[in-house]
Amino acid sequence: MEKPPICSYEGSDYQTTFWDQGGREYEDAVEGVALRRLLPPGGKHMLELGAGAGRNTPRYQGYEQITLLDYSLTQLQQARQRLGDNPRFRYVAADVYRLPFAPGLFDGATMIRTLHHMADARRALDQVRRVMQPQGIFILEFANKHNLKAILRYALRRQDWSPFSPEPVEFVALNFDFHPNTVRAWLQQVGFSIERQLTVSHFRMGLLKRIVPLRLLVWADSLAQLTGDLWQLSPSVFVRARASGAGQPAAEGEFFRCPACGAPLPDTPPELVCGGCGVRYPVVDGIYDLRVKE
Repeated sequence: MEKPPICSYEGSDYQTTFWDQGGREYEDAVEGVALRRLLPPGGKHMLELGAGAGRNTPRYQGYEQITLLDYSLTQLQQARQRLGDNPRFRYVAADVYRLPFAPGLFDGATMIRTLHHMADARRALDQVRRVMQPQGIFILEFANKHNLKAILRYALRRQDWSPFSPEPVEFVALNFDFHPNTVRAWLQQVGFSIERQLTVSHFRMGLLKRIVPLRLLVWADSLAQLTGDLWQLSPSVFVRARASGAGQPAAEGEFFRCPACGAPLPDTPPELVCGGCGVRYPVVDGIYDLRVKE
């Protein structure tokens, strides 16, 4: 099967320009509210998909171990600079379409502001389910095409695509908005049961963020989030899903699998060598580079 294109943030200063200096205090705060509501009180091993520079990682305090996964080495380098060499954190550069982990390894996973870069989102979600333990909790955020602004623009004929149709819309190269019904269907198809939905960032408008105090905006959004199980009309939607169906937790000591052939991959820094296909994967400055070279 042909691999979908990858959106890479290699060399990007995204954390600095978008989050630290980009006036996104409101978005960051309301996403924090959503995560506090959806995260379990504790767990053993969290997989943070699309971890970037580790903006959300400190919010996963209840987990004993956290594996930060991103396709970009530079993003993981920034995360390591922020979070340090604490053995609680493991940094892995890898492709979400070929996750390099044993089946049933993680009891928790998050994917925040990442699905919207997936040209084959269902395939990515299938990979997430594969590496999760039965009953593990997956928190997914996705960009919602069925939001009030898009509905209004469509009604006024200021955009061509329909916010009501089920297919994703690619509004910029490798940037997709999804219909909530479609995302829910994908999650159920790959083996998740949906437990709760929150609508987030209702007031993501420059004028409001300039004239309304941040604390008031966050408070209003935190109330509006609670309507998420009734309707989804905000630009961002958070879903808490549970891994359902058959499956077994990974055996004690199992961790990596070769992303090229699927064979068990011994954890032997500074280089991991696959006994199945012979591919070698370097570990440099504490970052496992498990990307498959095409």
